[in-house]
Amino acid sequence: MGSEQTDDNELLIALRHPLRRQILRTMAAQAQISPREISDELHEPLSNVSYHVRVLADCGAVTLVDTEPVRGSMQHFYATAIDEPWALAVLGLSENGEATPGGENEEPAA
Repeated sequence: MGSEQTDDNELLIALRHPLRRQILRTMAAQAQISPREISDELHEPLSNVSYHVRVLADCGAVTLVDTEPVRGSMQHFYATAIDEPWALAVLGLSENGEATPGGENEEPAA
């Protein structure tokens, strides 16, 4: 079994959590974004978002792209690193990060 299969398994496990999928869809619309900005946009606690961003970073779904000093600490900025077509389909995104018809982003038809 190659490392690519292991990476796919870790990514699949990470994508099982609905908040992680929301985080990745939010990140796909930005060149880079911080957990604080994600927290504000999704109306979720920063500690919760930060934890899930770390999980996504550990499995390679996102990468740290920048840091910036803010009020005595460092703010981290991340970007998505997912290019596997199956993972993008799970997120309801095209290969260029846009929402696809029938994806998870779309509201169900009434």
